Amino acid sequence: MEYLKQFWLLTVDVWQTGAFGVDIGAIISALGIFVAFLLLRGLISRFLIGALRIRVTKTRTLLDDELLTALEEPIRWVPIILGLFLAMQFLPLEDRFQELADKLIRSLITATIFWSLYRVAQPLSTLLSKMERIFTAVMMEWMVKALKALIAFIGIAAVLELWGIQVGPILAGLGLLGVAVALGAQDLFKNLIAGILILAEHRFNLGDWIRVENVVEGTVEHIGFRSTMIRRFDKAPVHVPNTVLSDNPVTNFTAMSHRRIYWHIGVEYRTTLEQLKTIRDQIEAYIHEQPEFASREMVSTFVRIDKFSDSSIDIMLYCFTNTTVWGEWLEIKERLAYKVKEIVEGAGTSFAFPSQSIYVQALPGEAPELFVPPASSSTQKA
Repeated sequence: MEYLKQFWLLTVDVWQTGAFGVDIGAIISALGIFVAFLLLRGLISRFLIGALRIRVTKTRTLLDDELLTALEEPIRWVPIILGLFLAMQFLPLEDRFQELADKLIRSLITATIFWSLYRVAQPLSTLLSKMERIFTAVMMEWMVKALKALIAFIGIAAVLELWGIQVGPILAGLGLLGVAVALGAQDLFKNLIAGILILAEHRFNLGDWIRVENVVEGTVEHIGFRSTMIRRFDKAPVHVPNTVLSDNPVTNFTAMSHRRIYWHIGVEYRTTLEQLKTIRDQIEAYIHEQPEFASREMVSTFVRIDKFSDSSIDIMLYCFTNTTVWGEWLEIKERLAYKVKEIVEGAGTSFAFPSQSIYVQALPGEAPELFVPPASSSTQKA
């Protein structure tokens, strides 16, 4: 009986001071509190987010809806941090363990706050839309990325400071490392600076049709820190370093105000003077009457007898369309071709095609007498 009593007293002592001097019952209770909050996390976050969702849907702006969507994940962490805090408060920890628990809770709260700021940076960037008059949309995207990187850096530094880790010496060491890295990554920084210059000069934007001589022609899909992705018309993506786009001539077809049509129309040499004048005047009248062509006050427009080619009299047609869309331009160009053919044939002449004329000054008379060589001496002796 005495042994049983000692065993019971030993069990009670272990129960009360069994883990780091903390009552096991208190540990179980604290775990129960944390597990309860962990299980109720979905219900609490759903209730809280649902209540906020009802409020933001009643407003006219969409900004608060986007902010709530961005904050959903950080909000779901609030019950976990709260449950961990209550569980730690329930445990009678020693000073050193209590200090670690406080640092852990503070670190989680700090990380959640900066995580929330990181996620709301993207929706809040819509407030800077008025600045697109000064900065391009891509440059605004770069600024948002830089802001998010800054928030992440400050958040990590704040958490490290809570645990007594000084950020200053780390930055100094990274500075020395950065110098060494910079020497080996000169091309990376050149491309980064070139990308900033491209955006600052407004050379092109997303969706623009550009051509870089002897490099690529296509549509701009992404402007990155190091390279720009251009999708060719055969749908193949091409990643071009920003330094190439900065150092080479870039033709931006999307920035055209008008689109040009430049033809040489060749008619036969038998075309009379009156027919030439009729063709020229009717083509010119058609261009000036159609609203799809730009007026001569805005752009240069010419329909002139240009030159005498080897097998044709050439009429130069030089005009511009109001649209710059390739498909619409092709339709206008097609209708103009139909009209030119109608005008030329209506004037009673035809289009010329490459040909050559051979003039024979005199025909040969009788065929010449064939020359028969005399027989050799050896043949005669035989």
